[in-house]
Amino acid sequence: MNVVSIMAHQDDEMFCLGTMLKCRKRGDSLFFITITDGSKGFVQNPGISRKKAAAIRHREMSALVRAAGGRYINLREHDEFLYDTPELRLRLIEALRETRAQLVFTHYHNDYNLDHVTAHYLVKQCAMHAPLPVLRTKSEPLPEAPAVFLIEPHGPILFPATHYTDISAEFEEKASLLLRHASQEKAMQDALGTGIKALTARTAAFRGQQVGCAYAECFCPMEARGAIKTYQVLP
Repeated sequence: MNVVSIMAHQDDEMFCLGTMLKCRKRGDSLFFITITDGSKGFVQNPGISRKKAAAIRHREMSALVRAAGGRYINLREHDEFLYDTPELRLRLIEALRETRAQLVFTHYHNDYNLDHVTAHYLVKQCAMHAPLPVLRTKSEPLPEAPAVFLIEPHGPILFPATHYTDISAEFEEKASLLLRHASQEKAMQDALGTGIKALTARTAAFRGQQVGCAYAECFCPMEARGAIKTYQVLP
């Protein structure tokens, strides 16, 4: 199965990476698509140029994806100014077709960051059109719409989790991979007073407690045509 993370920013894969690693163990291929360039993620250095910041984020995400054995596509839209446009829809449809996406992870529709919300609705529209021939791109349409699962958001937002995966065996690798986002580790320490591993550990431990394991990730399906399957998709 071709498993694709489609996120607004580099490091947004934080709450599905363990499940993706579990997918890799069953023989799935991993793909990571980021829609923006991540250039506004530098609270520790707000004067950094967009070009330099984007290059750092691209380098960090590329390192994570290489270590995970996946492939990375960066659409490089302007961070914190993500808008749904005809041109971007076609680029995302092409990315879905190019990866031959079968299982997609993306943002929940209620989130603290509007880039995340915009990414959600872009995926909802583009995943529906990826198997249809009416919007043409370089790659051929998918044979069917991919299954789409939504990750839980940060912050005080109620999330209707319906599916859980036990990532106890994958947690340390997940944490190690996420630390390749060195700029964001610094940003989180400065802005939130905590690092990436501690943040993900708290959430994964809480979800694990709900289902009787050490660490878990949780999801809910996207309510869209073709996105919900009658067969088992998650590992």
